[in-house]
Amino acid sequence: MPELPDITIYIEALERRVMGEALVRVRLASPFLLRTAIPPLDRVHGRKITALRRIGKRIAFGFEDQLWMVLHLMIAGRLHWREPDANLSGRLNLAAFDFPTGMLVLTEAGTKRRASLHVVAGEEGLRELDPGGLELLGCALDEFAEALTKGNHTLKRALTDPRLFSGIGNAYSDEILHRARLSPIALTQKLGRPEIERLHHATVETLERWTALLRRQAGDQFPEGVTAFRPEMAVHGKFGRPCPVCGAKVQRIRYAANETNYCPTCQTGGRLLADRSLSLLLKKDWPKTPEELEEMRR
Repeated sequence: MPELPDITIYIEALERRVMGEALVRVRLASPFLLRTAIPPLDRVHGRKITALRRIGKRIAFGFEDQLWMVLHLMIAGRLHWREPDANLSGRLNLAAFDFPTGMLVLTEAGTKRRASLHVVAGEEGLRELDPGGLELLGCALDEFAEALTKGNHTLKRALTDPRLFSGIGNAYSDEILHRARLSPIALTQKLGRPEIERLHHATVETLERWTALLRRQAGDQFPEGVTAFRPEMAVHGKFGRPCPVCGAKVQRIRYAANETNYCPTCQTGGRLLADRSLSLLLKKDWPKTPEELEEMRR
């Protein structure tokens, strides 16, 4: 799922291409994309873009007369910039947003259609789509600590909860926790002040670093190839590969369609966290250290 750094770069690329331009029309290839009926979608046709805003992991297009069109890319949604009036055929194409200068295309890989498009009126309508999480860039330590310890959850769950923190998902939460040297299953209300300070610093630094990196990589081009798995990442998507800090093999916890990646040496004191799918099978035989796991595999 595109997260804060990815969404920020998308918005910057869109600002250079559509700010002040009129949206000629929206063409929907999938009727399931549009989740609102009032105001109707055609109300934005012919109106100029006056604002672009990130709301969590959503992109909000502001129009004249206080109309907003809000895109949520979910896991597999991606944006592409094409020549004006290009063909919309293709299984992955969900919608085209036609401008005089070009065409913004929304695609979604896979068979499940999770991406969404809302049209709302005014700031009140926009607020209804905002989960309300804390904006992390520029937030004070005390604000961060208050949001983090509001409930007693694992760090992984807290960081990815959009009601607590804005714009963090599975990928960057792994990178943040590795940089902070904290276990993904540590409980938020069990953390000491030094650990919260370390996590706050790691969160801001990670998001700023990745936003700057993606900005440099995109340059003046529209960002293509947006992905949660990048070679520069330390642990996310690096299961079985060496940690860039200590060289230990990156491990994972799998659950549902997601997984958490971590370094046992840097983050858990050398302890191997139980993988739900395997630990339920192995029970008491589940290895406690990476070395025991390697021995089992041999």
